[in-house]
Amino acid sequence: MPRPRRTIPSSEHPSPPTRRDGAALRRRSTNVTLTVALVEEAKELGVNLSQAAEVGVAGAVARKRAEVWLAENREALESSNAFVEAHGLPLARYRNF
Repeated sequence: MPRPRRTIPSSEHPSPPTRRDGAALRRRSTNVTLTVALVEEAKELGVNLSQAAEVGVAGAVARKRAEVWLAENREALESSNAFVEAHGLPLARYRNF
């Protein structure tokens, strides 16, 4: 029997975005300033700084996109929640549980 796979939530371990045109696969060199102690410890532990930075930036971008989406849609979400509070779920009579 195969072992169940442990899934890691995307916010915990995001992967870089992909696009059909391959733009997300191209690389651009950039400078990042880190503390000396952090860089030394990463080297000692064999951490690939480029990959770790990319995963970290991808996570920050995902969190910021979610924050922006929530701000842009807050009014609609509040309206929907108010409707459900006032009238209940629209299809509640069809629920079997």
